[in-house]
Amino acid sequence: MKLRADNSRIYLSPPDVGGLEESYLVRALRSGWVAPLGPEVDAFEREVAERVGVAHALAVSSGTAALHLALLTLGAGPGQVVVVPTLTFVATANAVVYTGAEPVFVDCDPTTGNIDVALLADLLHRLRVAGRRVAAVVPVDMFGACADYDEIEPVCAAARVPVLVDAAESLGATYRGRPAGSFGRLSALSFNGNKIITTSGGGMLVSDDAGLIARARYLSTQARQPVPHYEHLDIGYNYRLSNLLAALGRAQLSRLDEMLGRRRELRERYAKLFTGRPGVRLLGEADDGPGADAGVPGVRIAPDLAGVRGSNCWLTTIVVDPERAGWRAEELGAHLATDNIETRPVWKPMHLQPVFGQAHAVLTGAAQRLFENGLTLPSGSALDETQTGRVFHAVEQFLAQR
Repeated sequence: MKLRADNSRIYLSPPDVGGLEESYLVRALRSGWVAPLGPEVDAFEREVAERVGVAHALAVSSGTAALHLALLTLGAGPGQVVVVPTLTFVATANAVVYTGAEPVFVDCDPTTGNIDVALLADLLHRLRVAGRRVAAVVPVDMFGACADYDEIEPVCAAARVPVLVDAAESLGATYRGRPAGSFGRLSALSFNGNKIITTSGGGMLVSDDAGLIARARYLSTQARQPVPHYEHLDIGYNYRLSNLLAALGRAQLSRLDEMLGRRRELRERYAKLFTGRPGVRLLGEADDGPGADAGVPGVRIAPDLAGVRGSNCWLTTIVVDPERAGWRAEELGAHLATDNIETRPVWKPMHLQPVFGQAHAVLTGAAQRLFENGLTLPSGSALDETQTGRVFHAVEQFLAQR
């Protein structure tokens, strides 16, 4: 029995926009600053830098652009390698290829989905012995939970390799009280339409290193020299963010805590729903901080911000052991699809993507198992009670049949 006659599509993470965003956009439009750059961009950079806790920020057209610029400023190029988790969205690896460098993939921690630091340390040693120059290590904050920077940063420092954080999914998250985006030499944020906050399309490069941000800013505006005519000594890119989209981002940023609270509420409801179900756990932080335990081993909710990790709960993901659960993750996805509810498998690992089939990878099988047994569930802050009621009813119906 459906909870509503309307069977409209329920998405994983739809944009959460309303009257405030409209007012900011209208104000920017009426200001006359319609072309790229302008006062909204400047203010958005300052506000994001303050929120993340860094000194400098550069607003760009996408998270991918932020990654590309960051790699260029770190000197990535032909003949070099960049270490990337195999469990990530393809943009992380694509940005490496844009520079002419070669991605080398590393498997993940099976509990969190973040990069396996034990594998990383050994790989950096072997690359050094082989005489390969590593331009950067790019950990990814998977589904809004920070990687283990207390372990990653010393390993990379010992190998003299800079850390570039792909924080596209983690704005608003924390690690030991520090905001996501404040780790590494640079961090890249994304404001795509499905992220915690959105500028429709957009991203931000953040860092405490003024020189790196200045270099990235220069490259992002076609590498134009500061002279009256158009003069170019380097290849540049058209990567800057529109003033109108920055206005949208500022409105979204002002509502960030509200949106984080809604996503955490949904995460906790999912945790309770799967409590006591054998063979089912939430992918996330193995944290012993307050609020981490949902009642049974392997099922955890978002930890309190005082814990080791404070996830932003961007997407709630379950991992299913089919032998213990008696059903597969894809079967739940198919059931929800009959009610027009979107789900998605965990990222397909890069080493399994045809385009990267020849790339070097250090594997344990953890990422492939998460891909085969994981399912992301609707998690957006814009989902209303009627929509979430449909989702939870459909999940409960599926579980009752099992």
